[in-house]
Amino acid sequence: MKLSRRCFLSLSIGGTVGTALTPLPWKLTDDMSIWSQNWPWTPVPPDGAYTYINSTCTLCPGHCGIRVRKVDDRAVKIEGQEGTPLNQGGGLCPLGLSGLQLLYGPRRIQGPLKRDGERGKGQWKPISWQQAIDEVSRKLADIRSQGKPQSLACLTDSDTGTVPQLFKRFLNAYGSPNFFRMPSVEDAYESVLSLTQGVDGFAGLDLYNADFILSFGSALLDGYGAPPRVMQAISRLKEQNGTLVQVEHRLSNTAAKANVWLAAKPGTEADLALSMAYVIIAQQKYDTDFIGTHTEGFEAFVRMVQERFDPQKVAAYCGVEADVIVRTALAFATAQKPLAVYGKGKGQTAGSLREALAVHALNALVGNINRVGGVQAIPAYDYLQWPAVMTDETAAAGLQTQRLDRARSPEFPHAQAIVHRLFETVNASPGEVQALFVAEANPCYSLPGSANVQEAFDKIPYVVSFSSYMDETAMQADLILPNHVYLERYEDVPVRSGTTRPMIGLCQPVVAPQLNTRHVGDSVILIAKALKGAVAESFPWADYESCLQEALGDQWDAISDQGFWAAAESAPASLDNGFGTPSGKFTLMDETIGAVYQVGEPSAAGDASEYPLLLMPYDSIRLTSRYVGGTPFMLKTVADTVLKGQDGFVDLNPETAAHIGLGEGQAVRLSTPVGEARVRVHLDDGVMPGIVSIPRGLGHTAQGPFLAGKGVNVNRLIAPVEDPASGLDAALGIRAKLTKA
Repeated sequence: MKLSRRCFLSLSIGGTVGTALTPLPWKLTDDMSIWSQNWPWTPVPPDGAYTYINSTCTLCPGHCGIRVRKVDDRAVKIEGQEGTPLNQGGGLCPLGLSGLQLLYGPRRIQGPLKRDGERGKGQWKPISWQQAIDEVSRKLADIRSQGKPQSLACLTDSDTGTVPQLFKRFLNAYGSPNFFRMPSVEDAYESVLSLTQGVDGFAGLDLYNADFILSFGSALLDGYGAPPRVMQAISRLKEQNGTLVQVEHRLSNTAAKANVWLAAKPGTEADLALSMAYVIIAQQKYDTDFIGTHTEGFEAFVRMVQERFDPQKVAAYCGVEADVIVRTALAFATAQKPLAVYGKGKGQTAGSLREALAVHALNALVGNINRVGGVQAIPAYDYLQWPAVMTDETAAAGLQTQRLDRARSPEFPHAQAIVHRLFETVNASPGEVQALFVAEANPCYSLPGSANVQEAFDKIPYVVSFSSYMDETAMQADLILPNHVYLERYEDVPVRSGTTRPMIGLCQPVVAPQLNTRHVGDSVILIAKALKGAVAESFPWADYESCLQEALGDQWDAISDQGFWAAAESAPASLDNGFGTPSGKFTLMDETIGAVYQVGEPSAAGDASEYPLLLMPYDSIRLTSRYVGGTPFMLKTVADTVLKGQDGFVDLNPETAAHIGLGEGQAVRLSTPVGEARVRVHLDDGVMPGIVSIPRGLGHTAQGPFLAGKGVNVNRLIAPVEDPASGLDAALGIRAKLTKA
């Protein structure tokens, strides 16, 4: 049997991923938990009776159910909860498994801190909780007395659940429209569902029941969605001889396990999807019943793809041959349950609205909307039936002002929040933001253009962090009111990723608070009450727990016992009444959608003559780049071609390396229009020529000695690439060059 280079790469890398789907890595984690007991900060409990408590992991959007083992009052092990829909069988990712290191590790903040020196220098003095609440309330009262309530902004990880909604409620009562959430693929999917289906909600991707998955860059085997559930879905797909096609610029773990890898040039994915639509229409392989009965704008959509997206034309610039485009499109259209998936990497960036629409259009053409094995539109969670917010004249005036990012305005009507524009506004007009709350987010590390984000923080007079850890953003705060970690607190966690039905996890305390921390919900309620007047009246609850119990109502006892609530399995919404558009049909094309398709994709920043390469980040399940930094256990699993000692690596095609004169392991200077860093080279045939590939999740400057100073934070080297259709970051990388160090 003859193995091509492509097959060999798929076999060798795929074998690694196959191992990740077996219990072996988790056994290694158990082994690590044994030898790591020698670390001085790792608690070693005495022998005693053990118990289990069900809870929910909050460390990624998957929100898996967890089962925490305790010996007396000490948590000693986290494992997956077998009965939860998202991780049936008890699967859990490396981050979730190592959560005890976040509970007992040394990087936690001990109690309330006030800055006592230059911002960012780590000079703090401890203060009492009463002093902290009094100081925040005095500052906010002063801003409000000046008639500038809109100059308070808030950034959280999400906008669903009681905690984010308490922050949003606080801003509404105070008088500010400037509530923000961190960007994610949900931004694009929300816009797509609104435009095409008239639904305010989120996309439920039924990967588990699909028999053909066409993934446009989604890291299905590296942390996309709910990792255990997605990995189970891919394993099931393979067992049932289904097909996985991965569109991606590098031979990732997902691409290596795919039946077909389409190495499309970054930024051409939307055109590739639309050229597949061309084939499906030209060969009359679309679902005639769905198109004829349940869609509008089909004729206009046909005209567009016929005029602009002939596979021969698209193949000339996207890097995928025309006959491959045709074969893939026909195989997709003739499958029983085909599913096209949008979202780069783990889904931590919004990406291009144009690409998201094009991918969703493929699902519509094959009629796999609101069907088993397809995309199901799930309405937004509406269980928070709180009393109306009390607004006085000051609040009413502030709420009438334009959002700082111009989201939901005529300029960007499809976006709910555009975070990079918040910080661009601050840098351009510093007085626009007088105070900023940050909770469960680390924008100074996690956002592209993080150097500009940090510059903006320097211009904000008053920053309050609610972080449990001394991360890069907490370092820029004036005051830190540390939250309990997720193993010490109650919190509802509505699931939006990896589910095809409404589901709410309950995070509940498995141990008493270990430090002088306070639930962030209690902090918000106390600050509101200290402001008095209409703001205080908008918060009638004595504390967060009573607020949560009221929100969950009759479900409280059941959800406390199981650790989650899930809606009963039911058939997807009827196609006859499942669309909220004016016509009651799926909209393939109208004037608004046509305008999105017309604008084209933006270009990565930088002059190609000066920066001949394209730098593209990638995601790994062994690293995390969200609010919570990686754990020591996770770093131990990272290959020495990604991180060796303190040195981070970039992946480079041997052909590109030879052209520059670089070799394996060589130290080089990686430069982009916004920054530079010293890295080492790893030669990888799986990276497209002309591409520099670098992982997210390294290069911390805070978070303690186990994480800081290792590798490079790619967000200091890239900048947002604004999608002209949505205003969101299209995540198209940045031009770059490599020179010998």
